[in-house]
Amino acid sequence: MLSARLRTVRIWRPRLFSSKVFPSASTAVADVADGSKLLVGGFGLCGIPENLISALKDTGVKDLTCVSNNAGVDDFGLGILLQGHQIKRMISSYVGENKTFEKQYLGGLLEVELTPQGTLAERLRAGGAGIPYFYTPTAYGTLVQAGGLPIKYRPDGSVEIESTAREVRDFGGRNYVMEESITGDFAIVKAWKGDKSGNLIFKATARNFNPDCAKAGKITIAEVEILVEDGELDPDNVHVPGIYVDRIIQGEKYEKRIEKLTLTQRGEEAEIKVNANRDRIVRRAAKEFKNGMYVNLGIGVPTLASNYIPDGMQVILQSENGMLGMGPYPFEGEQDADLINAGKETVTFLKGSSTFSSSDSFAMIRGRHVDLTILGALEVSAAGDLANWIIPGKMVKGMGGAMDLVSSGNRVVVTMEHCSKAGSPKILSECSLPLTGKGVVDLIITELAVFDFEGGGLRLIEHAPGVSVDTIKEKTGAPFTISSDLKEMD
Repeated sequence: MLSARLRTVRIWRPRLFSSKVFPSASTAVADVADGSKLLVGGFGLCGIPENLISALKDTGVKDLTCVSNNAGVDDFGLGILLQGHQIKRMISSYVGENKTFEKQYLGGLLEVELTPQGTLAERLRAGGAGIPYFYTPTAYGTLVQAGGLPIKYRPDGSVEIESTAREVRDFGGRNYVMEESITGDFAIVKAWKGDKSGNLIFKATARNFNPDCAKAGKITIAEVEILVEDGELDPDNVHVPGIYVDRIIQGEKYEKRIEKLTLTQRGEEAEIKVNANRDRIVRRAAKEFKNGMYVNLGIGVPTLASNYIPDGMQVILQSENGMLGMGPYPFEGEQDADLINAGKETVTFLKGSSTFSSSDSFAMIRGRHVDLTILGALEVSAAGDLANWIIPGKMVKGMGGAMDLVSSGNRVVVTMEHCSKAGSPKILSECSLPLTGKGVVDLIITELAVFDFEGGGLRLIEHAPGVSVDTIKEKTGAPFTISSDLKEMD
């Protein structure tokens, strides 16, 4: 008697050529059809499959759903597919500085599913591992969890499509959000080296989302800078085994554009120039470092705090694009397009540094292996709620990795100027902007004061030299208590 159980049968995927090696990018993507779902490796412009993207542009394929951390810049990376209106929907964590991306989204020409960066990486990893759903603490209490996040606007600015609510479950007294894994019809990735069996090796932080995308594609197409014969790669150094790769090409040419070239000046020119308010914030933030800490620093002012790590103290900086042991900016001529931080700035290695995939990076964060996160904010509430990623209808940068970082349960320090450029308080009774995290902030450092949340509410613990409590009250949009041990900021 035949078993009544249903079986999942793996369908053989025929290849256009007798081997995995294809003669060109154009032949490798020739069967990518209109409406395909495409997983695209890279972070910013680092590690992007630029030859395959260019080939897709030339095919004129349209109505694509592209899953990628971001969409490059206006005239490079996925930005060139956006310019040609070949993409119908983006599933991303960060819009960044791509004006075409932001303009098409706000103008109703592009559907955008904004997804926390770590959740995006894990959705891809889970998809490649055959896991349909999983639970994460990331984004609980935000629009990502509650639903209502605009996916598509109408030309008049009203919302045509919005996100739906995620299921929430309590595990051990903590709320977790259910997320669906991601797979794609095709994945296009870029590696440093590969062999004819499809084994891939990545270089530095160009690994990022590439392994996760490669494993989640039904048909994965890899481009490499160096293609070698089978047997020339050390099996112990392979990052993605060939079982995940269906097609491989050697890239014809690589521009490897650097999005943010940042350099260390030699000699006397190396002095750090920061305005007085920011300098006070940065120096005070550096006092949160403790010897042996693993620390993640947000873009901008938080990153500057690393310049004030005391001599003799070891602080290991983690960058969510896949690096541990981040070093200073390189000297001119020593920059490497494959070695950047989460702000897309060129950086260097230190002794003991390591690199890894995006999913591994956020496993460190979500698993509470990072001790301290310092990041900026648009608003913070008296309950420790944080808003720092969007002004609806006006500014859309995306949440990047912030939602993952602040929901991890690690210590969260916010550094920001006390008021907006218009003079409005940024510390409020309740946030007016969509939240990044609910009740997640442990400490606020501004140029005027330092607050903590001991006792469940906002408490003033330090004031800047020459700044009175009355001045702080005047510029703070929420009531606060005053520590019995109130100190001057050091």
